[in-house]
Order: sequence, then structure tokens, then C-alpha cells
Amino acid sequence: QVQLVESGGGLVQPGGSLRLSCAASGNTRSIYLMGWYRQAPGKQRELVATITSSSRTNYADSVKGRFTISRDNAKKTVYLQMDSLKPEDTAIYYCRVTALSLAYWGQGTQVTVSS
Repeated sequence: QVQLVESGGGLVQPGGSLRLSCAASGNTRSIYLMGWYRQAPGKQRELVATITSSSRTNYADSVKGRFTISRDNAKKTVYLQMDSLKPEDTAIYYCRVTALSLAYWGQGTQVTVSS
């Protein structure tokens, strides 16, 4: 089992920045893939970015060049640096990790981009 605790969401003006964190605990040695997803009101949950244990990254086209995913394997933590935020980035952001072919989700953190 893997437990995930997210932090860092909040309200920010358009053009601003936020940094999300997701700390894993439990059976973390088996974690391979870490990532962020988001779900806006009335929309399906979508991939934002992922990072493998060898730090290979993948981004949704909508966030390329604005968001940066990283991980600290010693701290069992994945980060999402979000810059140049837009109103359409408003959503609940969920951390997701894959360990031994099982997926684990965080509880979600709200990000609101509004003036």
C-alpha cells in the first residue's frame, strides 16, 4: 500500500505561479511512475504530467512550457511547478503513483486561477 498527501494548492491570479507537492509513504520502494492529473468541473479527469523513476517526463500539450514536474526519490515526493497559470488551469489536481502495477491516488488539491 502507498499513501499520498498533497499540498500547495490555492488561489492565484492569471500569470501567477504555484508549486504542488505530493509525499508518498508506505511501500514506496516499488514506485515507478509518479504524476499529476486534474479534473475541472463538468470535465473528465485528464493527465497533466508524469515522471518515471529515471526522470523521464511527459506533459499534456496544454501545459508544455508552463509546468514542470520533478521528483525527489530520497523524500519520496513529486512536485509540479506551475507557471504562467491561466483560468483554464482551474481544477482539482490529483497526485497518482504506480507501484507494482497498482495505481494510488491522492485526495486532491484545489487550484483556482482567477483575478
